[in-house]
Parts: sequence; C-alpha cells; structure tokens
Amino acid sequence: MNHPRPLASALAVALLSLMLAGCATVPPPQPQPAEPAAVPLMPPAFPPHDLVGRWGLAAYHKIEDRKRIEAAAANQCQQPYVISLGPHGGVMMHLADQATPEELQLKGAPGGKTYIGPEGAPAQMQDREVVSFDGRILILRWMDQEVQSRYGTMVYVRCPPEGAKRSVKPKPKPTPKTAPQPAQ
Repeated sequence: MNHPRPLASALAVALLSLMLAGCATVPPPQPQPAEPAAVPLMPPAFPPHDLVGRWGLAAYHKIEDRKRIEAAAANQCQQPYVISLGPHGGVMMHLADQATPEELQLKGAPGGKTYIGPEGAPAQMQDREVVSFDGRILILRWMDQEVQSRYGTMVYVRCPPEGAKRSVKPKPKPTPKTAPQPAQ
C-alpha cells in the first residue's frame, strides 16, 4: 500500500527547511562608502583683520571675464560690501542664500590653501576657497558646485578710504600735429 501522506509530509518539511535556510542566510557585507578624508586645520595664509574694510563686489563665471569683472567690482565702491571682525576672531560675511552676515572663520589647509566658512574643518560645502588675495583684490570660489554655478567666482576689490577720491589715470595729452615745413 502506498502512503501518500508521509511522502507529502516529507516534501513539505523539506520545502519548509529550504525556505527557512534561505531566511537564515546572512547577506554578504556591503561595502561602506568611505568617509571623506578630514583635511587638517592649519593656520590661514593671512589673518582675518587683513579682510576688514569696504569692498567693491562682482562675480564671473568664465575666467576670461576676470579682468573686466575686477574693474566692475572697483566701480561698486559707491555701495560697498563691508567686512568686519566678528566677536570670536573671524570675519562677518554672508553665506550663500543668507540675508544676514554671520561670523566665518579663516581656515588654513595643506598646500597653502585658505578657506572662509563656518567653524569646522576646511573645504566643507559652505566654505569658499581663497583663489587669490594680494591685499587689494580677493577672489573666492564656492566649494558647493551648485552654489558656484549660481553665484560664480566672487571678486572683491578694496575700496579707497571713505572720502578719498579714486585715483583716475589722467588721459594722455594728444601730441600736437605739426604742419609740414615748407620746402626751401
């Protein structure tokens, strides 16, 4: 006599065992994204008080526009952007999309780089990298590429002291044209 019940029971137990074995299997470990390497904090290339003052401000998106934008920034001194010292040794400046200035820190990094941004490690998303600074012209690039694409590379040109006249290069005087000498 055939006994279908024990065979069906054995198949059910085997199938259940396979299903449970599948549930008990541990999936292979997934690789974890690497933490971004922390950039060591170093002294900035210049002290915060070097930025204090009145600045003409403009921005460019194409490097070939830089000289023209430097001139445009100098013309903004009638409505200057003012950078002052913050209460904790930083500088008071605006972050992207912020209506009020806040205290930002100058943060040095390897390779002589300097960043301006909120307290913390250098080269963070809210920071700006100092592309160049010679005491008269400050050029900053946003670290966040989306912000950089909207605002461009910022050019600050130091304004003359209030009340001082801007030095304007005098136009060269035209050389007088002389009449041809009569032949003798």
